[in-house]
Amino acid sequence: MSVAHALEAALVSGIGGITRRTPRRAALPMGAALGTLLERLGIRAKVARANLAIAFPDRSPEEREAILHAHYRELGRVASEYASLPELVRAPRGEVVAEVTGLEHLERAQREGRGLLLMTGHFGNFELLGAWLGRIHPVDFVVKPLSNPRVDRWLDDLRARAGVGRIPIGAGARGIFKSLRANRWVAMLGDQDARSAGVFVPFFGRPTSTPRGPADVALRTGAPLVMGFPSRGADGRHRIGLEPPLALPE
Repeated sequence: MSVAHALEAALVSGIGGITRRTPRRAALPMGAALGTLLERLGIRAKVARANLAIAFPDRSPEEREAILHAHYRELGRVASEYASLPELVRAPRGEVVAEVTGLEHLERAQREGRGLLLMTGHFGNFELLGAWLGRIHPVDFVVKPLSNPRVDRWLDDLRARAGVGRIPIGAGARGIFKSLRANRWVAMLGDQDARSAGVFVPFFGRPTSTPRGPADVALRTGAPLVMGFPSRGADGRHRIGLEPPLALPE
């Protein structure tokens, strides 16, 4: 392991240890302050501003700056929750997740016994979304290993203690098919650049490479493909919204 990776792992572990021992009502403001610091340091700010201009061309620069500021603060709050994932998942109902809509779509899939593909994106605390649903039914995450092996093991340990299974993205579709045959739910991110392997679709008026794997798996297995997104309310608790299964061609 390189010195940079060792320092990075020590920093992640140290911050995680602090936030895990801090009551959640105090950890969330700490995380928001950390996000503000990242904003002031300008980390990824140029890219974020360019993307906001594409997404919200009718908004004023001041409005887009307000969105960017809120984004950084929420990013910090999510970071403050990572080390506590096992505890957040097992918190009493209503304490961390205030509301879930569309749960009937997952319950129907549970009865049908064909497994389920749960799709989301880098939106809110997406890991909490999948792990919390694991309270209802076994869930496996499709994950891309990090370049830092020590941080990767740290995250895997958190997921395991939260009751989540792991399917390395390098294993291809075999691990996904195995989970679906066992009637497990497979959670994956669908907003990453698939480059030449993807299907180019218009996104905010620009052709964008989109992964085709989830749709291919759903067509081959008959497993329903459900979109889900978390959001945070003003009280710091999460809301989970689940959409009806996507209609796929016969």
